[in-house]
Amino acid sequence: MPQGPGALVQVWVGSQLFQADRALLVEHCGFFRGLFRSGMREARAAEVRLGALSPDGFRTTLRVLHGERPALAAPDELLQAVECAAFLQTPTLARFLEHSLTSDNCALLCDAAAAFGLHDVFHSAALFIRDGAHELAAELALPEARAYVAALRPSSYVAVSTHAPARGFLEDASRTVCYLDEEEDAWRTLAALPLEASTLLAGVGTLGNKLYIVGGVRGPNKEVVELGFCYDPDGGTWREFPSPRQPRYDMALAGFDGHLYAIGGEYQRMTMSFVERYDPAASCWSFVANLPQPAAGVPCAQARGRLFVCLWRPADTTTVVEYTVRADAWLPVAELRHPQSYGHCMVAHRDSLYVVRNGPKDDFLHCAIDCLNLATGQWTALPGQFVNSKGALFTAVVRGDTVYTVNRVFTLLYAIEGGTWRLLREKAGFPRPGSLRTVLLRLPPGAGGQVASTTPAL
Repeated sequence: MPQGPGALVQVWVGSQLFQADRALLVEHCGFFRGLFRSGMREARAAEVRLGALSPDGFRTTLRVLHGERPALAAPDELLQAVECAAFLQTPTLARFLEHSLTSDNCALLCDAAAAFGLHDVFHSAALFIRDGAHELAAELALPEARAYVAALRPSSYVAVSTHAPARGFLEDASRTVCYLDEEEDAWRTLAALPLEASTLLAGVGTLGNKLYIVGGVRGPNKEVVELGFCYDPDGGTWREFPSPRQPRYDMALAGFDGHLYAIGGEYQRMTMSFVERYDPAASCWSFVANLPQPAAGVPCAQARGRLFVCLWRPADTTTVVEYTVRADAWLPVAELRHPQSYGHCMVAHRDSLYVVRNGPKDDFLHCAIDCLNLATGQWTALPGQFVNSKGALFTAVVRGDTVYTVNRVFTLLYAIEGGTWRLLREKAGFPRPGSLRTVLLRLPPGAGGQVASTTPAL
């Protein structure tokens, strides 16, 4: 059998013949890697026969390995993909399935992944179900899947408000991270911020159910805090870790693909395009590809396992770019020309990015939302206006099919339905002034905490 670069192997799946790149199969499939390196007679044969799999499932596997993103809507397509991911030992296909989870397919994928032993897909689907509507768990067919979901912790809505170290206020009771207790309809204190930490113009993000704070400033000269801080809700503890090699503030901080990304920012009144990646295992930062333009406070979001950043080109152009890890490059995705295009945040749901921007000049406390469909590349404007946070820029996160937004008056939950946001319910507003950063964390049972105290607006 040819073994050089670009060599093809013929694979029979049922009655259908495929020609596949041998090196690609070896790189991504444990089954083929073991077969071709085994020295067995089958490894030297001109053909490989996979009678146990479906041709459509193997075709999906090859498409995913080549970087495509097929839409798997039919139950048979999903089941065949799970079967191939398990039999061929293909982590790339398994991750694709994890990123394809929706409320329409999560129960089916959870049951199928449990049956075929795809633990990562099973766990991700179970977490999605735990965070979704109660009806999703009822759709599970396997008792062990229902029990697993019931034992998981749901995500909680967590808010970090703006605080900087200041003499005489280091132990201010308001220097805390808070979470929304939805059952009691109250914001509660989760943890006090470390005394050296600043959340003023800091990057705030999550990775692996841990909260990270990087690059806050203190003092009138915007002195950058030298250390980063990581909060682990399981132990209720903070630890320090190095800041990026390039000092910066007002950056975006995103947990993506097992790493933290510090994106853009400002230093000594200069806006930067530098991007750095933090490896938690090695506890070090390294530079990756720069943004296409200098930018500070950029909105970012993740959809289908892809990282997107929204750049603003005053006065009327919105540009969405995507970071690709394999190419180490920022690639253009779409542009939108719109008056008052400057925005505050971006969230993702399924194949859509929702870019939230300020409203008309005479109504700044309302937000307009533009939706980019990643599958079609088309922009649409959401009907209606959405209230901005009084005393804080608009902030939002998506949990399942629900958008959480917050201001001092209300925490507003919207259901995403057919590309629109429908007001679902109202909860207590955040009791403190200042800009907010919000994330989702899975808190240990009985997290408790005092009801967050109200502090006056400055």
